[in-house]
Amino acid sequence: MIDLMKHDLVKNLKLNRSAFSVASLTDESDEKAYWLTRTPYERLRQVEILRRINYGHRATSRLQRVLEITDRERS
Repeated sequence: MIDLMKHDLVKNLKLNRSAFSVASLTDESDEKAYWLTRTPYERLRQVEILRRINYGHRATSRLQRVLEITDRERS
């Protein structure tokens, strides 16, 4: 089983402040080609890291399920 829920997943990340580039949004990027060379596990792990950076510890809480039943009016 893939263990993506470790608490130290984001804690061990470091920011390289010497790497900086400016580009236009219309410029071609090699990002897609890079991620296509990564394994599915590596891609999924990166998505989990980004999710935890954005949502913190709340990323592991379950989503609330909502069920709504409606009556359809017949014509």
